[in-house]
Amino acid sequence: MTSPSRRSFLAIAGAAALARPALAQPGTWPAERSIRYIVPVAPGGSQDIVARLFAKHLTEALGQNVLVENMPGAGSNIGYEFVARQKPDGYTLLAGSDSLSINKTLFPKLGFDVTGFAPVTQGVRVPQILVVRADSPARTLEEFVTLARRSPVAVGTPGNGSLSHLIGEQIQAAAEIRWTHVPYKGGALAVNDLLGGTLQGVLINIGAVADHVRIGRMRGLFVSPGQRTGALPEVPTLAEAGLPGAEAVGWHGIVAPAGTDPAILARVHAAIAQIVKKPEVAERLAALGLEPVEAPPEVLGELIRADAARWAEVVRRARIQPD
Repeated sequence: MTSPSRRSFLAIAGAAALARPALAQPGTWPAERSIRYIVPVAPGGSQDIVARLFAKHLTEALGQNVLVENMPGAGSNIGYEFVARQKPDGYTLLAGSDSLSINKTLFPKLGFDVTGFAPVTQGVRVPQILVVRADSPARTLEEFVTLARRSPVAVGTPGNGSLSHLIGEQIQAAAEIRWTHVPYKGGALAVNDLLGGTLQGVLINIGAVADHVRIGRMRGLFVSPGQRTGALPEVPTLAEAGLPGAEAVGWHGIVAPAGTDPAILARVHAAIAQIVKKPEVAERLAALGLEPVEAPPEVLGELIRADAARWAEVVRRARIQPD
């Protein structure tokens, strides 16, 4: 016979179990409802385009609607914080990027761990590139460095604290030069000012300028990953351009709230790995200058942690402040 105290304990435990949010089980997920896919930037940019492309094909692959919601603001932290506070039940996904690692130091007073999300998939690699006008006297990175030593040079980026900005700070430290950094609200105006002669260079994601380079309006001096890119295979890597060790990888992918079941994460990762192989998806990504990545979730997690430590040093050394 169960004692009164034992019955009381069981009643309390049962009530507590009912009070806890029920997490989706891998066997039933995502049958219960639609999946929210939070994009922490405004519509229109490459991160938003990739998220919408993934959402469309994930809807088909998972048999459940994957609905994109843009939550821009505060350097992506509004969307990041929203997702960090959601139940880890698989019904909220986040369009993550390299800013997860950067923001950990750039915004030191965040009320959540920006690198603490559960990694799902890196999705795509986003090469960065340094471009100059076709009539620039600098035909190589070495010549651009020499130019910067002789006279003032202005280099535009998509914004303070962006990956392009941090790569530029790395290059200046390694080459022992200083140029004038000109941050923009996005890359389009920077590209226009380079073409107009206001800037001597622009550091930006490759998709924003690939067509300009192909038709001879601009010249690429390096790409940021450790290997050449399919978008502009003639442009050398940083190591080939003379600065080994300064390589950096931008990415647009997916993370989820910490504690999400690994089986759910693995299912989304496996779906994306197949999605990026579809001809229409591969063609769209290539047009944006993006490269698919099939690394497992743990590799993305290590990249986020390693980059957080790396960029923290750059942010502190250069005393970078968010816009």
